[in-house]
Amino acid sequence: MAKPFKPLPFLFFIIFSFLVPTSLPLPLSTNSRWIVDSATRERVKLACVNWPSHLETMLAEGLHMQPLPRIVSSVVRNGFNCVRFTFATHMFTRFANRTVAQSFDGLKLTEAKAGIAHYNPSLLGLTLVQAHQAVVDEMGAQGLMVDLDNHVSRPSWCCAAHDGNGFFGDKFFDPREWLEGLRIVAKLYRDKPQVVAMGLRNELRGPRQNAHDWYFYMKKAATEVHKSNPNVLLFIGGLKYANDLTFLKQKPLGSTFGNKLVYEAHWYPWSWEKQTVWTEKPLNHLCPWKLNYFINQTAFMNTLDRNPVPIFVGEVGTDQRGLNRSGDYFWSCFLSWAAGMDMDWGIWGLQGNYYLRDKNKTNAEETFGVLDYYWGRVKNPYLQNRLGLIKSKVQEPTSTHRTSYLMFHPQTGSCMQAAGDREIYARDCKASNISRWIHDGDGSPIRLHNRSHLCLEAAGDLQRVKFTTNCNSPRSTWTRISNSKLLLAAKDQNGGYLCLYKESRYTNSIFTRRCMCLGDRGDGEDGCLEFDSDDPEKDPTSQWFQLVQTNV
Repeated sequence: MAKPFKPLPFLFFIIFSFLVPTSLPLPLSTNSRWIVDSATRERVKLACVNWPSHLETMLAEGLHMQPLPRIVSSVVRNGFNCVRFTFATHMFTRFANRTVAQSFDGLKLTEAKAGIAHYNPSLLGLTLVQAHQAVVDEMGAQGLMVDLDNHVSRPSWCCAAHDGNGFFGDKFFDPREWLEGLRIVAKLYRDKPQVVAMGLRNELRGPRQNAHDWYFYMKKAATEVHKSNPNVLLFIGGLKYANDLTFLKQKPLGSTFGNKLVYEAHWYPWSWEKQTVWTEKPLNHLCPWKLNYFINQTAFMNTLDRNPVPIFVGEVGTDQRGLNRSGDYFWSCFLSWAAGMDMDWGIWGLQGNYYLRDKNKTNAEETFGVLDYYWGRVKNPYLQNRLGLIKSKVQEPTSTHRTSYLMFHPQTGSCMQAAGDREIYARDCKASNISRWIHDGDGSPIRLHNRSHLCLEAAGDLQRVKFTTNCNSPRSTWTRISNSKLLLAAKDQNGGYLCLYKESRYTNSIFTRRCMCLGDRGDGEDGCLEFDSDDPEKDPTSQWFQLVQTNV
């Protein structure tokens, strides 16, 4: 094993060692299920994007396509407040003195090196570790928080069950070297306040995984990192690709490490089943099944009656080219839950392409990337608009404001807005005066906050929803129906259900119409199968509305 890295003086760091803006709430700690500002105890919500730096080059992706400050500014402009910034253990334990130029020369990445020379010439002469620091410094300069995620030991693409990087003792995963790498990183970034968290290991997996070793090594790693840098949060994932924390139901880890412990979970459309299931089963049945499974496997940790622990959904994502209906349905389901729980989360990923992927694919496009191939524009602005609400904090444990609801439409990412006492329409949820609502449970009216004499009324099938002062009629008392509990329904004069319905993603009109895909029993079990038709009228997510609790 090579000697551990020792920081080298370099003029670059005099130029780029910016101070973190004082507006950042640092350092962070935990309080019950929340991540909070250690000083004020106010909640800090993480809305992150993943930026890989763990592949063979060991350099943050994209620096051959755009200047570093421009890439970082794109993160800020799109409403993210943090970056899950990955690294490989061996970069710090074996290759600390290798320069960026040497790394690219060794991989024969002549074109990518030329791009770096054009857009970021000052990086080529830096060591890989210094370049990693330079990226972290730029993120801090632009007000971003950073989660340093130990993605792999051997620099490579992640993750396969038999890649030798999956579990303690695998071919490339020496636990002693892993611990040494974590210590180096924790100490190196101890004086960088923008580094608010460290992910101890990404997606443990493979045939050798077991809970006994997980307890031993994760507790040891958390202890070492906390000792080396007591300011950072400790993000700890479970087994099976960060999909399983069930063993903690019987035996807790045993310490919160000074209120720094956060558990991490990942969720993709293919988690637990093939991705096509999203177009093969009725969504009003599938979505709650998926949510319940995810909660039972991992997210139960932040809803425990005693000693809840925050959950960070560190990776969630889909193909962002807009070609995949299963991904669209997945987002509607995920957003309904993430908004309702006001979760901390991180999208995979920022990158539009890679220097090198799978050892031989140069400039390979990342279809899951927020940015396009050239790293200059957002690939899917519509999806970023849908994510707007979960980039914002809606719950504050220290707030004294009265609790109310936002009426969130996850298919489009919009919220219901009142215009005076007559018109109701869909609007950007982040608008400063977005309408708040009061609902006391199934069978009660939905009242406009601060104008509680006005209630929503179902005027009829395919009629615009309107206000009424008669808040006790069947047409103005609302119940969450279907297995998903996302269809808000009132009854017409004949006793049939009418559900709230957003007409189209291209308009802002809110209607009521006959509830879709319920089946004869009205429970979602026998509902329509969305893959049978491209007709949007057979997509029940157009009728999904989540009541999102807020007190901010």
